[in-house]
Amino acid sequence: MTTTMTTMTDLEPNAARFDGLAGVYDASRPSPPPVLVDVLCRYAGVERPDMVVDLGSGTGLATRLWIGRAATIIGVEPNEGMRHRAEEAVAAIPGGGDVIFRNGYADETGLRAGCADIVTCSQCLHWMEPQPTFAEVARILREGGVFAAVDADMTPSFGGPAEAAFMSLRHRSRAMEEKLRLTDVKRWDKAGHLGRMAASGQFRFTRQVMMHHVEPGDGRRLLGLAYSFGGVATMLAHGVAEADFGLDVLRREIAAMGEEVVPFHWSYTVRLGVK
Repeated sequence: MTTTMTTMTDLEPNAARFDGLAGVYDASRPSPPPVLVDVLCRYAGVERPDMVVDLGSGTGLATRLWIGRAATIIGVEPNEGMRHRAEEAVAAIPGGGDVIFRNGYADETGLRAGCADIVTCSQCLHWMEPQPTFAEVARILREGGVFAAVDADMTPSFGGPAEAAFMSLRHRSRAMEEKLRLTDVKRWDKAGHLGRMAASGQFRFTRQVMMHHVEPGDGRRLLGLAYSFGGVATMLAHGVAEADFGLDVLRREIAAMGEEVVPFHWSYTVRLGVK
């Protein structure tokens, strides 16, 4: 294993991007497929991990997956509102006392070396400085431990005009945000995750696997999902018109859906690294 030294990036704007979004985030975003637990335990060679660490744990959607399946679960999250929401959620779940949320960044967790069997990073590695994060992951993982970067395709498939409008909104809002440069956020492309993991020298084995999950959805959840995106929230806060990035079109298509509940099919890409 090798350690690569890099210049640190100020990631406070990345954490602040989700200020005020904890409620809509927790209500509309998907939870990872439960089979993820079985797969990661298999790669780590354990049936019940002693410790799982979830980096960038947000409202705990991925962290909660491990309740009853690991002895100790630690979520590391720098955004206070997200962390508070996560703490409220686990307090209402049997076994939630096994979960601890702490303030911190992925590249400086404050955890002891070799403490974790499994480290996860769900829907957030693109907001983290890659090399310092991989170095910290390798430091806190035991030998043979597993790191998993888990990313959902954030446009669920369910068919119909509302899906097309949502996909258009995502593309248009990203382009508009990059054009306006309203914040100093720094992101890394998800497609490069696996290559950066392999090139880091921190993992003896890396690979990519695909997973699938179905949850109930409706127009209200789809609109909430749109509002949960930091870019959408930022543009609305700066007075950008909804029509400039397609939110008006999405509203019309959602209204046409009525109250119908449909299956939201979520596709996941999981990049694995074994220490």
